[in-house]
Amino acid sequence: MGNIWSKDIGPGGKWSGVIGKGKLIRLTALEAGANVSIQLYHAKDLTERYNMPDTLKAQHTAHLTRGNVLMSDNGRAMVSIVEDSLGWHDPLSGYTSRAATDAKYGTTNYQELRNDWLRSGQENFAVELVRNGLSMRDMMPVVNLFSKVVVDDNGDMRLSLEHCPAGAKVTLRTELDTLVVLSNTPNPLDPRESYPSVPVKIEVQAAPPVNEDDYCLNFRPENRRAFENTWEYHTLLGS
Repeated sequence: MGNIWSKDIGPGGKWSGVIGKGKLIRLTALEAGANVSIQLYHAKDLTERYNMPDTLKAQHTAHLTRGNVLMSDNGRAMVSIVEDSLGWHDPLSGYTSRAATDAKYGTTNYQELRNDWLRSGQENFAVELVRNGLSMRDMMPVVNLFSKVVVDDNGDMRLSLEHCPAGAKVTLRTELDTLVVLSNTPNPLDPRESYPSVPVKIEVQAAPPVNEDDYCLNFRPENRRAFENTWEYHTLLGS
């Protein structure tokens, strides 16, 4: 199945766009140690968006992988994880801020360095939200794709630096028309002293229809209910 569209997102880069329902979004780490922070909004009603607490508690998990469904705050299935070479993606650590980026990597700004300045996730998201008719008040929890965060014996959260090799892939399937906003910026828990973001390829393809033996649909009973809510929405909308 060929690509509808593809793009490479460079270190510190950002992207946003509406991807229609029934599409596959494959992200590939082009080097080791990738982290892509992603936000999700229902494209036809931007007040509906990914709900991190409900997604995690409904699926009894603190990390995301194949089979998991990213649910909206209306209880609908927004995006499903249909393929995953890593087995773990971080939904808890959030995104980097300007202050934290300056403190960790040194102060930089666009006026002096132009496109070589070190961007934060917060700034990247702010720009893309405004482009899509949203604002800082619409900032929301993210999923950090390619990152594994574990809790050590002292109860501290730590990033696993060896988790993501070059070529790692994760594929999402859109169950709703979805505004996807992403920032290729470091995980806030990354301990490295140099700015570690690496290039990531994003590819979009048509997805096969969801059938009764679909892995994500049957991963947990709560997933089926979320899919049923999405199907009801589409049926009543006539789409």
